[in-house]
Amino acid sequence: MEPTCETKVTLVDLLDRILVKGVMLNADVIISVSGIPLIGINLRAMIASVETMLKYGIWEDWDMAQRAIATEERRGRRVEKPPTVEGEEIVQE
Repeated sequence: MEPTCETKVTLVDLLDRILVKGVMLNADVIISVSGIPLIGINLRAMIASVETMLKYGIWEDWDMAQRAIATEERRGRRVEKPPTVEGEEIVQE
């Protein structure tokens, strides 16, 4: 009996799954010539949406730093609140 896969996955389904769940790539690359290692590279990459990374606590420091920078920029311009259009409101956590 041969294994079969009848599920059809589109690129949009794959991208949605990657952004929601995330993908972690971890690789060690060693470049050598004649058996002599010359360069060693440790690669780590995570592909996910910012919302997913914040959910798992991966970008909390980055998020707090970006919010602090934005707050300082608004204070430097003496802007109390960012501009809004009619019907919008600002909600702070």
